[in-house]
Amino acid sequence: MTSPAAVGGTLPSRAEIVVIGGGVIGTSVAYHLARLGRTDTVLVEQGHLSGGTTWHAAGLVGQLRTTESGTRLVQYSARLYSELEAETGLATGFKRCGGVTVARTEDRMVQLRRTAATAEAYDLECRLLTPAEARDLYPVLRHDDLVGAIWLPGDGTANPVDVTASLARGARSRGVRILEETRVTGVTVRAGRVAGVDTDAGPIEADIVVNCAGQWAKAVGLMAEVNVPMHSAEHFYVVTDRIDGVERDLPILRDPDGYTYFKEEVGGLVVGGFEPQAKPWVAPDRIPHPFEFQLLDEDWEHFSVLMDSALHRIPVLAETGIKKFYNGPESFTPDNQFILGEAPEVAGFFVGAGFNSVGIASAGGAGRALAEWIVEGEPTSDLTGVDIRRFAGFNGNNQWLHDRVGEILGLHYAVPWPNRELETARPFRRSPAYEHLARAGAVFGSKMGWERANVFAPAGHDPVLDYTWGRPGWLEWSAAEQRATRDAVALFDQTSFGKLLVTGPDAVDVLQWLCTADVDVPVGRSVYTGMLNRRGGYEADVTVTRLTPDQFLLVTSSASANRDMAWIRRHAGAPGGPGDRVAVVDVSALYAVYGVMGPRSRELLERLTRADLSDAAFPFGTSREIDLGYATVRATRITYVGELGWELYVPAEFAVGVYEQLVATGADLGLVNAGYYTINSLRLDKGYRAFGSDLTPDYGPVEAGLTFTCKLTSGIDFVGRDAVEKVRAEGPRRRLVSFRLTDAEVMMWGGELVLCDGQAVGQVTSAAWSATFDSCVGLAYVWRRDGAAVTADHIRASSFHINVGGTVAPAAVSLRPLYDPANERIRS
Repeated sequence: MTSPAAVGGTLPSRAEIVVIGGGVIGTSVAYHLARLGRTDTVLVEQGHLSGGTTWHAAGLVGQLRTTESGTRLVQYSARLYSELEAETGLATGFKRCGGVTVARTEDRMVQLRRTAATAEAYDLECRLLTPAEARDLYPVLRHDDLVGAIWLPGDGTANPVDVTASLARGARSRGVRILEETRVTGVTVRAGRVAGVDTDAGPIEADIVVNCAGQWAKAVGLMAEVNVPMHSAEHFYVVTDRIDGVERDLPILRDPDGYTYFKEEVGGLVVGGFEPQAKPWVAPDRIPHPFEFQLLDEDWEHFSVLMDSALHRIPVLAETGIKKFYNGPESFTPDNQFILGEAPEVAGFFVGAGFNSVGIASAGGAGRALAEWIVEGEPTSDLTGVDIRRFAGFNGNNQWLHDRVGEILGLHYAVPWPNRELETARPFRRSPAYEHLARAGAVFGSKMGWERANVFAPAGHDPVLDYTWGRPGWLEWSAAEQRATRDAVALFDQTSFGKLLVTGPDAVDVLQWLCTADVDVPVGRSVYTGMLNRRGGYEADVTVTRLTPDQFLLVTSSASANRDMAWIRRHAGAPGGPGDRVAVVDVSALYAVYGVMGPRSRELLERLTRADLSDAAFPFGTSREIDLGYATVRATRITYVGELGWELYVPAEFAVGVYEQLVATGADLGLVNAGYYTINSLRLDKGYRAFGSDLTPDYGPVEAGLTFTCKLTSGIDFVGRDAVEKVRAEGPRRRLVSFRLTDAEVMMWGGELVLCDGQAVGQVTSAAWSATFDSCVGLAYVWRRDGAAVTADHIRASSFHINVGGTVAPAAVSLRPLYDPANERIRS
């Protein structure tokens, strides 16, 4: 073994921060930590820099992502790579050559029109092209079968090895020590906090450990009993001989309908892609060591689907030789988003891994974001979609990951249908009523592994989803469920809710500090509240029910239980915090939840209980245990659909029986099973917000129109209060509005561009078809081009339209709910 002194200096006995992994992600984190003044940092690499996955990456640096925060990350990467040489003296190979993406089908062209509109929302240059214009930009392109294309002039390419070397030099110049051929063999954890690492050259004590170990990140995580759900898959591309007409400034070409991409390299082309069905590699705990600057065996048979498509799109390839076949394994996550952040299991243990073939494009921005998170103690921007806390322990099952990853890689270039459901490794988590729902015609989707009924197919119809940008076949099924909820009563299986039990002598103090609303309420009351970061942005959106003086039930979205639990635990134990005599337990799987909603919901439940459900005896926001047939359940009078209703929290062992009783008893009242598509439509009628789409860490209660949930008139402090009061005093620069389209023929899904008096001023956060209004409704954040505060007068005086896949549709906009703004129906 080469000694550490020979390849980077003496192994220190202690450092403030240890970064594991010398690929482009690890060196970016180390570089940005140093720029933020954290120079007592050691980076350890088991082989040599860039020797894992980085060295064989294609090096595409695309500028646009589906979210604003994701787009800002890659935009920063491009700026950084273009400037690094001036700082470090080492070139990154970055060039802005632009990118052309072509469409073979009208469905793909709708996606590209939506992409162009998204670019306009982010002030990113993008232009729609005709097939001939695409050919003019890419002379070797076959274009006679294309519908159109888009042009992103800011796209570029970089040399991954050079980027890594330049980042490493920048980190070293600021004092970071980089030790190659130093393998981490263990992680030390004491009292729930990381304390250092063991290496094959000796131990290093540390306050913070950052796991950027690439394909090995899952195995390194397990050393600290931290779950890092990812699995490697084989990934292919070839490099061709020189081709006439291929110049150095040739753009990147993407042909997603053919699963392929092309970039110039030394006068030839790199030809790669994302085949629909990938080849998972070995389990994360069986990756060989050493495995440095190595490739897997060629597999021309598997690559043939990509090569055949490439020959069709670039005919000259039929007469061009192949210089090199690359089959380099890369790590993929189960939801196709990378992993960033502090592990919920171990304080001070951070992860940056699982970059799903977008590591080079993301590395600059992701490295900065993770470094800022480490220094500031919380994210400085919206990283919800990549936050490690979105996963639970069960997501780390290697067999489940193996089967899921085979699908995930192919989704890179699949049409990104807005309601697409993953098909592999399912069914996974099932509610007690699952089989009943299936027999009733449920069309299941998946959220946090839960099988959830999206919609119910009527008798005689196959329970399947069709994917389209227009009005899908299942829309009338959901419309019927919506009407039944508004007119009679509907039964929703909402078992997938996250449910956290917060107990202990300090429980009320901790929750008062974290929650925007006053949760020090009498036993048996429920409170809707947010939890904010120090910037005043949303970290959680929950309902808190006081069960006893020192016991609270938090109900959150399906995907947020792990995230919210980690947030509460971190703050409860923080120095100077409200107290640590509190326990948080995830009880999500212990209770089924049935939403009984609609004007006849009281009539249905009164047939099964002796409890008084009258408005006087059981007002809105009340929660108590009641008898329901033979079972005892917790009934909470609350709604997410804007109608009179109760959520029933049923112990799992009684869940099937309660479901059967509700269905049988409600038959003559018009009871229907209803799904999550209906919930989404009905909640948007009412303007109810959802965390992750309408509420994010970048927006707070003033922007979201939720200051009524904040205890600002009290003297009770809470996290983010100062920031909220500052925005309220100055006026919000963005504001969430409800809208409905006036054209009933236009179908919306979310993400569309909002125009005010013809100018881009926002983006739709949520949208759905409303049977109540016979048109699409939704929520959108809007701003003013002059940067002034968005006022009610400005909204009323402006004309709004929404760009829906190239169709500009007029929209009626309101700061109040579209449906029942006085809340008369829910309090009836």
